[in-house]
This record gives sequence, structure tokens and C-alpha cells, in this order.
Amino acid sequence: MRDIFRKECKLSASCLSFLFILFGLMFFIPGYPILCGVFFVCLGIFQSFQNARETNDILFSALLPIAKRDIVKGKYLFCCFIELCSLLIMGFAVVIRMTVLSNADAYRNNALMNANGFALGMAFFIFGLFNAIFVGGFFRTAYQFGKPFLRFIILSFLTLGIGEALHHFPGLEKLNAFGTQALTLQLILFFGGFILYTVLTRFACKNACRRFEQLDL
Repeated sequence: MRDIFRKECKLSASCLSFLFILFGLMFFIPGYPILCGVFFVCLGIFQSFQNARETNDILFSALLPIAKRDIVKGKYLFCCFIELCSLLIMGFAVVIRMTVLSNADAYRNNALMNANGFALGMAFFIFGLFNAIFVGGFFRTAYQFGKPFLRFIILSFLTLGIGEALHHFPGLEKLNAFGTQALTLQLILFFGGFILYTVLTRFACKNACRRFEQLDL
């Protein structure tokens, strides 16, 4: 798998996939829906799939002396690498905002989602949706990616909107906690998002492997 992953990074990937990792820094922006940064990271990965299709990367990979399911695993490994790199940046932003900048007026007067454990958990969940809906949908045909990405756009922005709205409902104010307030709840939500990401990605990859093996390229 190491060689397949290197092929994905050096031959198949678009440079935009790596550049768009920096959109994780959007977690620092006050007065802005910070989860949009997650979408832009996914958009960067989308560019790699577009590049792979235009260069017949899937067919080239199928001609290599590897199992067809390893092609799918390589794509998922690349996606997870980009996502986790961006999540590290988001996590760094969350730690800074929860400690050094916890009392900054720009963040205290922010009506939108705060950068905390809940936001990171939501980021994990949206990335899981991307892996299940877009990447999984792409491997239904190993060619068409427009409809799967459109489905992901719709569902991701619905999820983003719900995440932004939840803390405005009575009793859910702790979802938008500042600093280390409600830290236990924030950690639970963070790990809950991570678990959902893991489950969605694992099952999507398994199903994509099964579908791709049945495709006649």
C-alpha cells in the first residue's frame, strides 16, 4: 500500500489538494461559518479525482500488477491523508482559540459556531460524508463524479447549517462553549465525530471495493 499511496500523491493528485489543506486555518476566522473550511478541503480532493479521470488514472492503475481493491484503498488512503492533515490544522486553531484567544472580543461576540470540540467533531462527520457519498459514489462507475459531488454539496451544507443553528436552541448553548467550558461534553462530541468518520469511511471503502471489482473497465 505504501507504493500505491506514493503513486497517488506524486502522479494522481492535483496540487490543489495539498494547497487546500490550508483552508483548515478558516477555523481562526471570527464571524464566519468555519465549517466551510471543511468543504474547501473536500473541493481540493475533488480536483484530484477530476485530474485522475482526465488522465485515465483508474485504467492505468488497473493495468498495474495489483488487486483492483487496492486501487480503491489507495484513493481512500490519499483522501484520509489530506483530511487528517487539514484536521491537524483545525485542531491547532481550536487549541489556540480555546486557550490563548478564549477571551478575545472578536470570538466572544461571534454569533456563529465557535471553534471547539463540537466543531471538530462536525468536521470529522462532514469528511466522513464526503468519503461515503462522493468517493463511494465515484466508484460506482469509476468515471462519473458530478452527481456524487452534487449530492455531497447538498448534504454537507445542510449539515453545516444544522451545526451552526443548534447552539441557538434552548438547552443546547453548551455546544458553542468558549475556552475550556463544558470540556467533558466537548471531548465527547469530538470523539463521537471521530467514530462516525471512522465508521462511514470504513464501510464506504468496503462497499466501494466490492463495486469496483465488479466493474468492467
